[in-house]
Amino acid sequence: MRPSPRLAGLLALSLLVLTACGGGGPSGAPAAPSVSDATADTRTVKSGGTLNIGLNADPDALDPSVSTTLVGREVFASMCEKLFDIDAKSALVPQLATALPEVSKDGKEVTIRLRQGVKFNDGTELDAEAVKKSLDRHRTWEKSSRQADLAAVDEVSVVDDATVKLTLSRAFTPLTAQLADRAGMIMSPKALDEGGDNFGTNPVCVGPFKFAGRTSGSQITLERAPDYYDAAKVKLDKLVYKIIVDPNVRAANLKSGDIEVADQLATTTVAGVQADPGLSVVSGGGLGYFGITINIGNASGATEKAGAVTGSLGKSPQLREAFELALDREVINKTVYNGLYEVDCFPVPLDSPYRTPDLRCPERDLDRAKELVRASGVPAPVAVTLTTPNDATNQRLAQVVQQMAKEAGFEVSVQTAEFVSTLEQGKAGKFEAMLVGWSGRVDPDGNLTNIVTSRGSNNYSGLSDPGIDDPIEEAAATSDVNRRAELYAQAMRRAAELRGILYLYHNKYYLGMHKNVAGVQYFKDGLPRFATAGFVA
Repeated sequence: MRPSPRLAGLLALSLLVLTACGGGGPSGAPAAPSVSDATADTRTVKSGGTLNIGLNADPDALDPSVSTTLVGREVFASMCEKLFDIDAKSALVPQLATALPEVSKDGKEVTIRLRQGVKFNDGTELDAEAVKKSLDRHRTWEKSSRQADLAAVDEVSVVDDATVKLTLSRAFTPLTAQLADRAGMIMSPKALDEGGDNFGTNPVCVGPFKFAGRTSGSQITLERAPDYYDAAKVKLDKLVYKIIVDPNVRAANLKSGDIEVADQLATTTVAGVQADPGLSVVSGGGLGYFGITINIGNASGATEKAGAVTGSLGKSPQLREAFELALDREVINKTVYNGLYEVDCFPVPLDSPYRTPDLRCPERDLDRAKELVRASGVPAPVAVTLTTPNDATNQRLAQVVQQMAKEAGFEVSVQTAEFVSTLEQGKAGKFEAMLVGWSGRVDPDGNLTNIVTSRGSNNYSGLSDPGIDDPIEEAAATSDVNRRAELYAQAMRRAAELRGILYLYHNKYYLGMHKNVAGVQYFKDGLPRFATAGFVA
């Protein structure tokens, strides 16, 4: 479908902006870097040195039990190891465990055997009691954001010093994947006792680097951990994560040498970084998504019972359908992201084995959108307040959405806020529509349960429907991949009908680096791993 003259003008203007920023238009768009570019770099690195890394946002609390941000996970990747992890092929592998879990025939007992001789970064021994203490905190502490991740776990028991057993209320296939993220991060029991609720101000885990200090809004410093069980492979002395929100400044600092690594390069800056002979770009991510969350039932908080909302968009299924039909995902990708993202309208990646091929996205249909606005009975233009993080890229996305929706009869007001503030508003239900994403998990349950099932910890939209809840719960109880895919498709089709989230794309992450930096691992989870990184010898 051809864009309207007004939208075509917006596209042309945006392409000029992209070119000015070094992104080029569709004919000169940079080739998408490959994730293999990072994993294949095995050049020898020397010992010592400080690696300066530019982060696109300031993480929330560095406490695995309460953290909810991707940038927080990026920092944790260097200082807080988990029971399990993923590898370059997105396969689950043991990390603090010695092997993948042993699962009973009925799926209700999960036995995890632990590495021995491992110490936390304060010298405390890691044993089964320490693992139990962390898992119990994750699943029972009233402030924990991990409760839903571990909701199927009834009890954590110590079998011996190197073995824990998890007793489940129901079979839960995604458990290993949950334990490969923050729910599986094990914290020092000594530091938990000393820090209590404030553990995040001085976090201590097992990792190649240990926490050394934080200046809010400025930087986070980690130092090489002498007690790390695989310390010989760690070459760098220090990691300094610098908070540089503006993507153009982040790219400029990379080029000037103020930082050696820049995370989440804006797609408008990728080509300019690629063109610099001293820099390289590698790609990760793709498991997550970004979209527009609409408050349809979050009246008093994401984990509370769904209730009536006041916004016209949230109250009217016709208006939500009209809003979606006003959007052109392909144009958004070209206009805002230089065509470097993957357009989609569902949360499970297109290449996932849990994605059925029959799921299709609606194309832009402005005539039908206008009909639905008229049929809703709400006088046009329909007022909508769209909340967005205050970075340049998301503000540009909000402006494109604003212009597209205007053609269908909506008057979108854009409200900006700090990234973490938008998450707080989302959790509290203090918004009408919001630009927000999810960094993604290898198991599709991680992209669905907490976000679209009733009273999920990140269910900002307030969705509550048995047509979503029941198939997702059933899918988690079976290990049959095809059956799980069918059940997830049922749930996603129902969620697409209710439109609590209008998914726009799966976002790739682009990591810029100086060419004298090697040994960085960058996988589909979008978390740069620096355990083996260093400067080329």
